[in-house]
Amino acid sequence: MRELYEVLGVEKGASSADLKKAYRRLAQQYHPDRNPDDKSAEDNFKEAANAYQILSDDDQRAAYDRYGFDGIRRGGGGGGGGAGFSNVEDIFSAFGDMFGDFFGGRGSARRQARGQDLRIDLSITFAEAVWGTTKEIKVTRNVPCETCTGTGAKAGTQPETCKTCQGKGQVVHAQGFFMVQTTCPQCRGAGKQIKEPCEDCRGRGTKPESSQLTVTVPAGVDDGQSLRLAGKGEGIPNGQPGHLYVVLHVQGDDRFRREAEDVLSEVPISFVKAALGGELEIDVLDDETKGTSTIDIKPGAQPGDVLVRRGQGIPRVDGSGRGDHVIQLKVEIPKKLTTRQEELMRELATELGEGVKAEKRGLFGRKK
Repeated sequence: MRELYEVLGVEKGASSADLKKAYRRLAQQYHPDRNPDDKSAEDNFKEAANAYQILSDDDQRAAYDRYGFDGIRRGGGGGGGGAGFSNVEDIFSAFGDMFGDFFGGRGSARRQARGQDLRIDLSITFAEAVWGTTKEIKVTRNVPCETCTGTGAKAGTQPETCKTCQGKGQVVHAQGFFMVQTTCPQCRGAGKQIKEPCEDCRGRGTKPESSQLTVTVPAGVDDGQSLRLAGKGEGIPNGQPGHLYVVLHVQGDDRFRREAEDVLSEVPISFVKAALGGELEIDVLDDETKGTSTIDIKPGAQPGDVLVRRGQGIPRVDGSGRGDHVIQLKVEIPKKLTTRQEELMRELATELGEGVKAEKRGLFGRKK
């Protein structure tokens, strides 16, 4: 657990103005709006707020200066980075005016609430993953009720200010040296209460709605990746809608095996062509994975040999080119030979000095 002065980056004898200046700097640096989905920044934001909460209070600071964290614990609180604030919403409630000073008035009491995120699964073909596609999806989500314009109150009435929290959505409890803020149990953080609920949404302020959305899948996506459709999640009254995450499930293609942006193809080749060389037609990713190309096989090709077609693999999602297409040769040995083919093979065996099994003949000297 770091010392509180160390957290704020000030000396022990720092003035109140210095403490405030240090906290404002850290709050700006680690503010959630500037570091979305960054858990480390959020933890630093909480740590700085907890440190400032203690050191900005003369009694708590005196107890901390004399006894350290033990002095604060004696007062019934916790200490350090884990005390006081459990989430960023409580911080905005406590220091909202300060945030308003340097975030253009945003979050003066609480950050604007946001609806829940939604997830939907989308299956696409291998070719669609390689070259991109556009899909239509159907989504059912909550949107603000049109009848009550999201207030949840019956037409002609308005929600009333919660008397428990006085409309703040938060209540303060004294615990020793700490002033702990929690969500109001009466209005559940809304700051208002509805006496006569809207008949259409039954006071919820939202109603389920089904809609068709267009999803643009970029070229080069892989199985398990997700696309975010900002603002297409659950809506809430007087707040921002959440996001919709589309999780992609890519169907396989037996002709290609993907490894990041590279793709591998196992191509069968006759032992004759492997020995003598020649041209070979292969399937490629171009033309929606329906294209073909001709490659040159050098004489003496061995099973497992690879040929690399540079820059002919999967397109990178960021548009910085393509991976490689790796061709691995799979030399096939025929299981059955015609009479003429066997004769030629035996002649070759004799020429190479290879000992092979003798011909099988029937009772009357005929080949089986």
